[in-house]
Amino acid sequence: MTNPAKTIEIGISTFLGTTPDPVTGVTMDHAERLRNGVEEIVLADQVGLDVYGIGEHHRADYASTSPAIILAAAASLTKRIRLTSAVTVLSSDDPVRVYQNFSTLDGISNGRAEIMAGRGSFIESFPLFGQSLNDYDELFEENLELLLAIRASEKVTWRGGHRPAINNLGVYPRSVQSPLPVWIASGGNPESAARAGTLGLPIVFAIIGGMPERFAPLVEIYKEAATRAGHDLNTLSIAIHSHGFVGETTQQAADFLYPSTQAQMNVIGRERGWPPYTRETFDAARSLRGALYVGEPEYVAEKIILLHKNLGINRFFLHVDISTIPHREMLRTIELFGTKVAPLVRKELDR
Repeated sequence: MTNPAKTIEIGISTFLGTTPDPVTGVTMDHAERLRNGVEEIVLADQVGLDVYGIGEHHRADYASTSPAIILAAAASLTKRIRLTSAVTVLSSDDPVRVYQNFSTLDGISNGRAEIMAGRGSFIESFPLFGQSLNDYDELFEENLELLLAIRASEKVTWRGGHRPAINNLGVYPRSVQSPLPVWIASGGNPESAARAGTLGLPIVFAIIGGMPERFAPLVEIYKEAATRAGHDLNTLSIAIHSHGFVGETTQQAADFLYPSTQAQMNVIGRERGWPPYTRETFDAARSLRGALYVGEPEYVAEKIILLHKNLGINRFFLHVDISTIPHREMLRTIELFGTKVAPLVRKELDR
């Protein structure tokens, strides 16, 4: 068990899903989902949420191939909310362009941009951008090394095995923040936790199944690696990303979310060999110790407070579009999360 930090940032993450509605069969087009996404970020800022993240995907059922562009569209319409990828698939991207895109976002937002770098649990970007899955791990390590070198110095000299070398070249624009925040995203890999700790980078764990408390050993691996590398634990941050939905009542929220969750989990499950997703599975996941944050504001707040107690996190992302959810319902859950859930969590942790 860790000693939890007192403060916590609370935010939203999304992949801008465009799967068919499980009831009507209607599929929202990508352009509409992108516009809706900007409106959702603006509302999240207005209701006092701390951070909004958009994950990079290259599939027909998600509209979020370019998180930095979407976040930049919302940057001039918002005032305080931090804007991050969730995640950037760094293994298949060019670190120079990643830095340039997010330093540009940082300038537009006046210092509110972040990068959440991951290897990617979906692999569509690798053949799309001409990368081999045989180099999955090596690509991430090299690209992360280069990204960190770019954010550390205006002029960069670097050589690796998968990209042309850079010889004392400048990378612009420079970020407003120095350094530009870079998080490591992990689905639960101990090596990722150790890497983030050794580098002194903040880490975010995606917990979409099982009991979140089981991630406590990974948190300890992260902290131990950071300590061995000489980093001050008080300067590091730990975040959790989990699926959820906030409704007027817990039963209403669960009944509303289950059909779309089942539809999307079964699509992914067929790709990955998972068993069919059932209501029993869903209800177990939304129990107090489960990884699905679904219910009325008081219940969702209780689950986040328990997560904070068990893992000592500094930030929590509610991933709100597991599958297609009508825009009005998305706005309502963001409103409830910002005006009801977040204040309850903050009040309890400030005691």
